[in-house]
Amino acid sequence: MAARQPQGTVFYQFYRGIAALTAPLVWRRVSRKLARHGVSAPRRRERLGEATLPRPEGPLIWFHAASVGESLSVLTLASRLQALQPGSHVLITSGTASSAEILGKRMPEDFIHQFAPLDQRAALRRFLDHWRPDAGIFVESEIWPQMLAEAHGAGVPLALVNARMSRASLKNWARFDQTARYLLGLFRVIRTQDRATLEGLLGIGADPSVTALGPNLKSVALPLPVDPQEVRRLGARLPAQRWLAASTHPGEERIVLEAHRQAREALPDLGLILAPRHPERAGAIAEEVRAAGLTLARRSLGEDPASAEVYLADTLGEMGLWYDLCPVVFLGGSFVSAGGHNPFEPAQAGCAVITGPRHANFADVYRDFTDRRAVEIVPRPKGLGGTVVRMLREPAAVAAQSEAAARLVSTQDDAVDALAALLAEKLLG
Repeated sequence: MAARQPQGTVFYQFYRGIAALTAPLVWRRVSRKLARHGVSAPRRRERLGEATLPRPEGPLIWFHAASVGESLSVLTLASRLQALQPGSHVLITSGTASSAEILGKRMPEDFIHQFAPLDQRAALRRFLDHWRPDAGIFVESEIWPQMLAEAHGAGVPLALVNARMSRASLKNWARFDQTARYLLGLFRVIRTQDRATLEGLLGIGADPSVTALGPNLKSVALPLPVDPQEVRRLGARLPAQRWLAASTHPGEERIVLEAHRQAREALPDLGLILAPRHPERAGAIAEEVRAAGLTLARRSLGEDPASAEVYLADTLGEMGLWYDLCPVVFLGGSFVSAGGHNPFEPAQAGCAVITGPRHANFADVYRDFTDRRAVEIVPRPKGLGGTVVRMLREPAAVAAQSEAAARLVSTQDDAVDALAALLAEKLLG
């Protein structure tokens, strides 16, 4: 490891001081949250930089992501980068219990997962001293000031990939432009997933020579796991005609349930699988379903969906199953202020995708999907039920939309190969 040197702006030094003062409080809060999700005490202490596994021999490529979606999005890139570096190993860090659980099921056997160290100097130095990564690749909006500065000070070459920042985040960083410029200057490669983030990062000081629009890693994510036996079992119990409302947010279940009621007027035997973005809201959603006068079965309780008009998919890690069971998917977060969700995942599963008009977080993606007629955008909630009926009655149109989405996904694959080669050259060459 290279000798560490004092670095950063005045605001960065102020941030370091605040982080040191609040570290005990932050640790207690984070530890309690992980404990509530059943994470063991030794694994919780990974957040303090205390490793629970030995470092393997050979080059170690470190990917850092926030939670489930970001962590899963890097698996394809990580595998391709590892293939370019014989004998190398991949370490993925994230902060949530759900990401650890799902990565444990989805990542290759030779990948390693650890909880990310807190953005506090002692924890970071313990982490870096143990793992000694040969490269650090940060995903989406994971710009933790001390983590970046300490890794850079320890001689770790850094990259930021699939970067996406909201307008509010960019505005906040612009208030501390010197610090933003300092932190962005630590990266040898920056690739954004949309033009708004690209322009925003350049506007707050990112180096144009290393910053460009890149592939959207979620477009080439590994296929979601599906249990064929469970598909057959549930397929025999669920209504023959069914649709999926995926990643819904508070306020959208009411819209979806009304759409389902309207759709059942045309298709009386139609079933709905309702998979909320946050399954912990299942109790409140179940009450909402009953209040709407619809019968309900809950996945988490093992209830039989055979006689239910709504099947509440209130579990984690089974979205591949729901996509496999439903030809038509409404993707939530798009009738409320959540900013929408990425359509690549259901499109990769062969589903026809419906979404609402509020998908600003993925504006470039939806523009591409719309241009290729690979998505159905419903401008108002009252149109959702009719759109579901029309698509279920027109399987040829569903197939055409799915094929258009598949062609769009294929264009991203070569770009990910190119990104892996660039990272190998700039970070590991």
